[in-house]
Amino acid sequence: MKPSVNLRTFSIGALAVELFVPDIESVKTWYAEEKSRDPEAPFPFWAKVWPSAIAMAEYLERNSHLIKGKKILELAAGLGLPSLVATKFAEQVCCSDYLAEAVAVVRQSVSHNQIQNIDCAVYNWSNLPYELSADVLLLSDVNYEPEVFDQLIKVCEKFLRQGTRIILTTPGRIMAKDFVSRLDAWCLEKLEIPVNADTTVFLYEMGL
Repeated sequence: MKPSVNLRTFSIGALAVELFVPDIESVKTWYAEEKSRDPEAPFPFWAKVWPSAIAMAEYLERNSHLIKGKKILELAAGLGLPSLVATKFAEQVCCSDYLAEAVAVVRQSVSHNQIQNIDCAVYNWSNLPYELSADVLLLSDVNYEPEVFDQLIKVCEKFLRQGTRIILTTPGRIMAKDFVSRLDAWCLEKLEIPVNADTTVFLYEMGL
């Protein structure tokens, strides 16, 4: 059984973006079944639109010149809200996650919106295709597991050496303090973006 999904509309600046989002009760049931089969099954963080994704999407809408006519890649995209916004301005978008379940839901959103300039792919940042490239790399709330921070830094270094601009959004988690401090050497701009009355997200725009 796969989680059931509901169509939701997100107001992103002047855009109204329709996106399929899994029903939370359905996700709980599905995850319990997955855990019964595989105790190591990853928790479905992908099944929610997080504040960092909203902040990223709003930043792209306000600063569309950063992605206009360019090739965009989003890693660990979850439900893909930033990618869908990017399709409004970019030449081509690749929306990816390491979990096929997440990518399948993004494909539903893409099909519903009849978007032509986007590909959906299953990519694991620990084993990315050698030829994978982009003008702009989007990373939204990816730094929540300390054991992957070193690999994530390597991914950033790889793309920066290729001349890629990186845009990363993250909440201010204490456990990620060391990770974000390692971004300072590449940081071109750092912003605090309020998502709602209770939540602020940090955005890093990076390049060499």
